[in-house]
Amino acid sequence: MLRKIRITAAVLFFTLITLLFLDFTGAMHTWFGWMANIQLLPAVLALNLAVIIALALLTLLFGRVYCSVICPLGVLQDIISWVSGKRKGKKNRFTFKKENKWLRYGVLVLFIVLMVAGANAVAILIAPYSAYGRIVTALFEPLYDWGNNLLAAISAHFGSYAFYPTEVYLKSLPVLIVAVVTLVVLLVLAWTGGRSWCNNICPVGTVLGLLSRFSLFRPTINTDQCINCGLCGKRCKASCIDTKNHRIDYSRCVACFDCLENCSSGAIKYRFAYGKAMPDQARHGGNQSDANGRRAFIAGTALVAGAVTVEAKKKKLAEGVAQLEDKQIPPREIFPVPAGSISRKHFYSHCTACQICITNCPNNVLRPSARLATLMQPEMHFDQGFCPIDCNRCTRLCPADAIKPVESAADKSAIQIGHAVVIPDNCVVNRDGVSCGNCARHCPTGAITMVASEANLQRKVPAVNPEQCIGCGACEYHCPARPVSAIYVEGHEVHKER
Repeated sequence: MLRKIRITAAVLFFTLITLLFLDFTGAMHTWFGWMANIQLLPAVLALNLAVIIALALLTLLFGRVYCSVICPLGVLQDIISWVSGKRKGKKNRFTFKKENKWLRYGVLVLFIVLMVAGANAVAILIAPYSAYGRIVTALFEPLYDWGNNLLAAISAHFGSYAFYPTEVYLKSLPVLIVAVVTLVVLLVLAWTGGRSWCNNICPVGTVLGLLSRFSLFRPTINTDQCINCGLCGKRCKASCIDTKNHRIDYSRCVACFDCLENCSSGAIKYRFAYGKAMPDQARHGGNQSDANGRRAFIAGTALVAGAVTVEAKKKKLAEGVAQLEDKQIPPREIFPVPAGSISRKHFYSHCTACQICITNCPNNVLRPSARLATLMQPEMHFDQGFCPIDCNRCTRLCPADAIKPVESAADKSAIQIGHAVVIPDNCVVNRDGVSCGNCARHCPTGAITMVASEANLQRKVPAVNPEQCIGCGACEYHCPARPVSAIYVEGHEVHKER
């Protein structure tokens, strides 16, 4: 019964979190956005103490339920392993393996050092929630969007507009490559070794493993009832059951309850582990001594504390405007980041590159960075859209607090994420001798005025008041100059209020 409950909850969480990444209407986040906020690493970066404490208590009570139910990457591994086990004669394919401490804790320490040093772009490659987000947005989202567009075409044929088409395109080649490599590694490890990634590489799994050594409720082996068939160890995808010594390594047990269902003698029970009648193996925390467990727990707590303290798709905005050629990225030195980010330092030190803000940006402004220092983390581009002052979707989605909530259009219009810069030689007024003024007409704050051109007093060119400009990119997007706009947004290192 416990296994069925766990599977049902895992399928529910996995499906809804996947839809959070795929949904381009924003409707899913109204009801289920909290599922992204309870992921451990984003909660740590956001200093969300309520979630951190709740997940720690959950683990101390029931073991690594987070890994088997809440974490989408963990559930994906279970799905892969389950499919692999369906092959004839491959159900009993696991064997007990000793904990690889050097690998587990070495990766954890390296991960934390990289995060503290600001090398998030490297560290987040193995962050579980973000890794799953990249797999979904880079590999599954195009299929989802094509399916949506097919339904939109069919419904339009019958005079219904229940669905509307969305643009499908490659957002970032680096993200695609990383997603493919991550999925291939997961496939290989989960297909052959079950939870190998979770128990050897995943930093979240290692931290929760330190806590789960002391969980109050956990599977225990009754040596008097055990008939030494070894079936529990052969079915354990975490390879944590030592059938010869009747012990379980609780730091690697993910509370999947497979052993309970497959024990023919009823020797394995999920129970309170600290009673007088408790079996010897449960009292000693599997194959670890209490002393070693306490030292590991203290070390892990210190590491986590260190990390905590340091730390639809596009609306058609210009229907009917023909684009003669694609715009190129202007020569900006600082790429702007969304309102609510406070500063680029805050944004990039908290962002886990999960892609959820990118895939949900209705104006196609957020794109994954291809630069090494901020690889796969979002940055703003204005060649296919701009950031309207009444849009705050990304501020409501970010689970890591890299983008803090901006509640209203009035609040957003007061935040300066950058300022517009004019390139006079690119302006069609100077270059082609025609009148324009698109940038001034579309500026929502009135920061751009048209003044007489020095070359021709009868023509007017844009002039920017940097104190009024908020860096929304409306001017850059609507500028007709090609291939590089005559006006572009230069980002601010620290956001200002006007």
